[in-house]
Amino acid sequence: MTVAWDKTLLVGDVGGTNARFAIAHMINGKPVLEHHESFKGADHPTFLGAVQAFIDGCEVKPSAGVIAVAGPVTDGEIDLTNSHWRLSEAQLETLGLRPARLINDFEALAWGAPVVPKDELASLGGPDEGDPESAIAVLGPGTGFGVSALIRDGRGGEMAMPSEGGHACFAPGDPIEDEILRILRRRYDRVSIERLICGPGLLNMHRALAEIDGRETHIDDPAEITAQALEDPRSPCGATLARFCAILGAVAGDIALTTGARGGVYIAGGIAPRIRPLLQASPFRERFERKGRFTDYMKAIPTRVILHKHAALLGAARVAFADAG
Repeated sequence: MTVAWDKTLLVGDVGGTNARFAIAHMINGKPVLEHHESFKGADHPTFLGAVQAFIDGCEVKPSAGVIAVAGPVTDGEIDLTNSHWRLSEAQLETLGLRPARLINDFEALAWGAPVVPKDELASLGGPDEGDPESAIAVLGPGTGFGVSALIRDGRGGEMAMPSEGGHACFAPGDPIEDEILRILRRRYDRVSIERLICGPGLLNMHRALAEIDGRETHIDDPAEITAQALEDPRSPCGATLARFCAILGAVAGDIALTTGARGGVYIAGGIAPRIRPLLQASPFRERFERKGRFTDYMKAIPTRVILHKHAALLGAARVAFADAG
């Protein structure tokens, strides 16, 4: 028998470039999404206008909603880190969404990762399963670099932990990365993980590596680096992407240690699925495990790429239905 929840709820996932919305239902204890729509931030002067445009296109209007946003939520308000949009829960309620809630996008991914179907996860090494009673970590590059964790208490309780871990300091892992840091310090003074591991960061890294190698580069679009790397992994762009994957692995390992994520580490964001073949062939897992006395600890942690395009919406739906009671 199929058991459905009769509430119609709006869920959203808003990043620095795109805003994705859907209607969520709960069926047999699992969130189900329908009526997906995507809006480009550049096409809508205000965040509220994009939400209104989505609601206007819904045959059945949602009564409440949860929107995941790229940045810290403070007192129910968000000023997106990599976008001109601003929004508050009070503004959302003027659209008839009661309650309305804003959460960090990677907090939503922490809730969503455990309910992503297994066929929409790709292994990056490690065992098939982690410790089911331990925390999981979710992180990944897109327009920026997000970090979160889902903490488990061993008795069935879970709590998502949003963070701004992408703005922690970058830690070089070898002499080349020492040089990358030195070069970027001329521009940024303080170099965070996000200065390297995201779309704009890929361009920073490519330019730094070109300087180290004593060659010029005229590339000014991260997408061009990715395209050339996928076409020829032995090209300078291929070397940039391999270094990008290696540093991502090192960062993922640091976050796993920090959060005690023996339940698994999930790589999310828009970049990882697109570069999956190179990511799986890269030093990602070697750098993930390379943690000195804790190498064996790291070997027991599975690492996966989330391929599901709407994992954050699934997580937002879990939060929405919990709020709706």
